Amino acid sequence: MPVCNRIFDSHAHYFDARFDREAEGGADAILQSLLGKTVESVVNVGTNPETSRKAIAQAARYRGMFAAAGIHPEDCHFLDEETALAELRAILGDAESRKRDKIVAIGEIGLDYHSDFFGDIPLDKAKELRVFEAQLCLAEELDLPVIIHDRDAHGDIFEAVLRHPKVRGVMHSFSGSPELAREYVRRGWYISFSGTVTFQNAARVREAAAAVPRDRLLVETDCPYLAPHPMRGRLNHSGYLEYTLGAIAALWGTSPQAVADQTRNNAEALFFGRTL
Repeated sequence: MPVCNRIFDSHAHYFDARFDREAEGGADAILQSLLGKTVESVVNVGTNPETSRKAIAQAARYRGMFAAAGIHPEDCHFLDEETALAELRAILGDAESRKRDKIVAIGEIGLDYHSDFFGDIPLDKAKELRVFEAQLCLAEELDLPVIIHDRDAHGDIFEAVLRHPKVRGVMHSFSGSPELAREYVRRGWYISFSGTVTFQNAARVREAAAAVPRDRLLVETDCPYLAPHPMRGRLNHSGYLEYTLGAIAALWGTSPQAVADQTRNNAEALFFGRTL
């Protein structure tokens, strides 16, 4: 596969402990080999106040890295919601501090109904929804895009989005139907696809990707998770986006570099407010 340049990885977790355990030199070694070379930009996405601060600190060390701060639906089960939301509000600060900290979105937020338990804690849909709604309100107040996690909660996510028509953002690692993707796009949202679009048993994901207009599609790793085929099961990183770009290129009937250029422009429009 030809090497692509100026790739924009719209969703990563480079603070994850797996990098220290599984990569020689940790995340820093990977980022130093990619950023400013084949990869132009990465959004490093927090999942709770602690990891959001880690994402911000890591982004400060790299010219091409930016940060998102938020409370993931799984993480919210382990947190006092009032305290966590107050911490998140403090992290997000004002426009000047967000610019200094390179914060470009609120995320990762959303709903996750896949498991009945998170560790020993039972799934609490009501708490997930309260925390999600609070962050959508915060996004509206601060005029920030959101990065939404939707796992087996398509209906409740869509209804929440409808309750907040002024909020825009991206549906991360999309797993819904082509029809649902079109509904989000119609409302001004972006749709992002991860390595799952390359999986041999993921025809539905490819159908959804084919349904998204080219100017509304993003690519991501969700690293260190969801490594694409043929790297599935390995520690994922932004260098493997080549495979995801190739899968989208096959759907579009174009080159992987053309997809890299389009998705970079799309990500810059969403996160930086740039238009061509």
